[in-house]
Amino acid sequence: MFAICHLSIVPVRKEANDRSEMVSQLLFGEAVEIIDKNKTWYKVKLYADEYIGWVDQKQVVLLSEEERKEYQQNSFQVSTDLLQIALLNGSEMCSLLIGSTLPFLQNKKMCFGGNAYTFEGQSTDSRKVMSGNIVTQAQIFLNAPYLWGGRSPFGIDCSGFTQLVYKLCGIQLKRDANQQAEQGETITFLQESKAGDLAFFENSDGRIVHVGIILDNNKIIHASGKVRIDKIDHQGIFNEEKKNYSHNLRLIKRIV
Repeated sequence: MFAICHLSIVPVRKEANDRSEMVSQLLFGEAVEIIDKNKTWYKVKLYADEYIGWVDQKQVVLLSEEERKEYQQNSFQVSTDLLQIALLNGSEMCSLLIGSTLPFLQNKKMCFGGNAYTFEGQSTDSRKVMSGNIVTQAQIFLNAPYLWGGRSPFGIDCSGFTQLVYKLCGIQLKRDANQQAEQGETITFLQESKAGDLAFFENSDGRIVHVGIILDNNKIIHASGKVRIDKIDHQGIFNEEKKNYSHNLRLIKRIV
């Protein structure tokens, strides 16, 4: 059984409880497979990245079998507007954030889960890879506040940031930094990296706990306190404001 997020943004929690840790978020139009139930909660596996967590049943709507097949078989549009308004059933406003999925979009209209939407904003094809736009899309999120589990300009974590930027460029990443580190081709030396590559960083136990997007001129854009640009070298990220290294470099990956 599949469901879909029909609200702007919905928390995905570690346990079936409103007080439980938020481990990720669903954006409008993102689908999930329901793998278990607990009272008013669904345990779900996200269709795009197979991430598992719990969502409130009231914050998603079920897809029919026909809608599920169409969702899985076809490409879809992704909203590229920072914030857009869609009309729900011709009258009510529904806010859509950048990176929202626009399934079944035809002639600016979408229909799923018993609701009809009209979308007037800008979008891009989810399967059209545009690796040259990674840096441009990343800079849209500058100064977005850090939020554990966040995936929007109003609160985002390090891997949510890289995942959302890559989604806008037609590339699907896994959810967490250590999962993303398993994708792509390893770049041996920082000098061989190029803008748009991913840099991963480890903690004192050797676990990958942070990720950012490499820019030109030995710079990196990443979410740490906020989405910011810092210097990077073979040792790691150097914070010029604090005059120290904030993260230790582990490896570099090229996804495209």
